[in-house]
Amino acid sequence: MPSVPEPMKAYRFEDDTVEKCLSQLTHILDTVPALLRSFSEEEFSAIPAPGKWSKKQIIGHLIDSATNNHHRFVRAQFDDHPVILYNQEKWNDHSYYQSMSQEHVISFWEKYNRHMVELTQRIPPELLSRECRMSDDQTYSIGWLFEDYVRHLEHHLRQIGF
Repeated sequence: MPSVPEPMKAYRFEDDTVEKCLSQLTHILDTVPALLRSFSEEEFSAIPAPGKWSKKQIIGHLIDSATNNHHRFVRAQFDDHPVILYNQEKWNDHSYYQSMSQEHVISFWEKYNRHMVELTQRIPPELLSRECRMSDDQTYSIGWLFEDYVRHLEHHLRQIGF
């Protein structure tokens, strides 16, 4: 099994800021894709139990998360409290990640997240407080959503074994 990047082990929720999360996401993108590629296609595609996702589907879920958060980060800058919801199971099923190649899923996940870094770095600081409404009917700032996005990504990478 690939080894865990040390900074990911030490990362703590209370240390979150957009800047630290950008740094953490960049570090993940510089280290994790090679670790993901170290799994065989069979290991990466294996479904561990009924109702559970394969590693490939987990990375697919993280692509879906990037897609939906991308909309949040952009639209919240100019729309007042946009509502952007998604059903993670339906998104994963209807994106067909399980039938795609390991390389395609990993490459797309990495590229999309590099775009998320580029986007977030360019959001003016005064717009990071703009808000988006979520499925719990609460509103959250773009800054909070980005920090939560990185925490969510790390949670799922830990499920894979990092």
